[in-house]
Amino acid sequence: MRQSSLPFVAALAATANATSSLTDVCTVSNAQAALPSNGTLLGIDLLPSTVTASAVYNASSSAGMGSTSTSTTSYTYCNVTITYTHTGKGDTVVVKYAFPNPSDFENRFYVAGGGGFSLSTDATGGLAYGAAGGATSAGYDALNGVSYDEVVLHGNGSINWDATYMFGYQALGEMNLIGKTIAPSFYGLSSDTKIYTYYEGCSDGGREGMSQVQRWGDAYDGVIVGAPAFRFAQQQVHHVYSSAVEHTLDYYPPPCEIDKIVNATIAACDPLDGKTDGIIYRTDLCKLNFNLSSIIGESYYCAAENSTSLGFGFSKRAEGSSTSYTPAQNGTVTAEGVAVAQAIYDGLHNSAGERAYLSWQIGSELDDAATTYDSTTGSWELDIPSTGGEYVTKFVQLLNIDNLSNLDNVTYDTLVEWMNIGYERYLDSLQTTIPDLTPFQSSGGKLIHYHGESDPSVPSASSIHYWQSVRSIMYPNTTDEESLEALQDWYQFYLIPGGAHCGVNSLQPGVWPADNMNTMIDWVESGIKPSRLNATATSGTYSDETQQLCQWPTRPLFSDNSSTFDCVNDTASYDSWTYTFPAFKVPIY
Repeated sequence: MRQSSLPFVAALAATANATSSLTDVCTVSNAQAALPSNGTLLGIDLLPSTVTASAVYNASSSAGMGSTSTSTTSYTYCNVTITYTHTGKGDTVVVKYAFPNPSDFENRFYVAGGGGFSLSTDATGGLAYGAAGGATSAGYDALNGVSYDEVVLHGNGSINWDATYMFGYQALGEMNLIGKTIAPSFYGLSSDTKIYTYYEGCSDGGREGMSQVQRWGDAYDGVIVGAPAFRFAQQQVHHVYSSAVEHTLDYYPPPCEIDKIVNATIAACDPLDGKTDGIIYRTDLCKLNFNLSSIIGESYYCAAENSTSLGFGFSKRAEGSSTSYTPAQNGTVTAEGVAVAQAIYDGLHNSAGERAYLSWQIGSELDDAATTYDSTTGSWELDIPSTGGEYVTKFVQLLNIDNLSNLDNVTYDTLVEWMNIGYERYLDSLQTTIPDLTPFQSSGGKLIHYHGESDPSVPSASSIHYWQSVRSIMYPNTTDEESLEALQDWYQFYLIPGGAHCGVNSLQPGVWPADNMNTMIDWVESGIKPSRLNATATSGTYSDETQQLCQWPTRPLFSDNSSTFDCVNDTASYDSWTYTFPAFKVPIY
């Protein structure tokens, strides 16, 4: 019924929009008149006197988040801001919206994800799709760049729970609810006009998207999430794991040695997928067939350079990163260096040998294992990533400190304890792993979930574990074939071979999905269900080539070193991606 009624609805919208101009609708009085009366949106009291409205002409807006294009297009829109308070609370939250020119509006609302500990401050991401969009202050000035980790503590030992829940899921849900409620009246449309609502984000933006699916499921029609940094307690403490391995094994490898191990692994495992092209299309085959110890004794050399350590979220481009000098390095790969890499790829286990968490796929960059050079001693020393260190100090220890100063007396059991504390403390706010998505599914929502297979920040197996959890919880009494068919009707997952964190990989330059929103719009509004996901490349082996990614759980396998591949089922491969976590006494979804 939805598909057949679309032309009629679109025609009505076009007629209504054609009768008004931006000048007509972009006024304070029109925006105020569009506000629902207080009591309509439960728990939200809008403050009409705070409304502002201003027309913006020929402004640049980047292509959508899922696009690899760097081109920009000029858009005309109405910038509206509104302040609201939670009933009886006395707080204030500012939301801003970008409403397209009436002639451009296609009855869509777009929510963009942020990154790191930040929500998006840009409301214009949906303009390319004829969608209104919004952004929120979350009650702690997020619109002006204040990140959640800056306000998570009121002071040592005192958690800012208001900010935690707003960042966790509430702020985006309320911003979306207000915006899509206002939109029909703002444009002079019927109050029951269907507004298609979309979300798009990667990294913590991916976690934010999953928070919306899990907490506000019936409010979204299409959600696109990449590399979600959910399972927050395990994910963030895992960023300390590489340092803990080095500390435990008492070996701090020069960065060049680690780089050699990674690059040699890529070269050795590249052909296993049936094509030698500099990309590991099947990290599972690498895990099952390659022995890292074969690299011992290989030589390495790196020239002196300035290096950058990671901040939260994004490979080599994050806030919170720092630059330091490293001298020239040359030598041969040691057994100690391989032992460090192997332990990291194997993942965290407690002292009883029970698995606590999964890790990055073999061949992924070991960014968290980076060491720092001490020019005084002429040696390489521990460099704890702030990605994990800050989580431990602020979220677990509740101390307003930006990083751990050392790992004295820290064991693998300590890391498991930190994970357990974070899991229990933030289970209903930041963990974001509710596997029952029935409200989203039953309301007709569609979900595209993707992850770079060689992601060095958020392990790609993390996404697969969640997909498996949803499948087992929502379809417990069906055959494998039946549950897979049912799930793919509304939730599709794609691995991007060689892909890094939310983008292409400099070590394995390949393809990246470029038009996810268009794919989603076709699926939601026209019923065109994808079976693969389009991905393109702008450099490297696959420059200017478009591929269609295999939908999980099928995996690519090339024929005779050609560009042709099949999407195959492989039981051993699937099993290599499957984990349980007996180190915890509760289910970890």
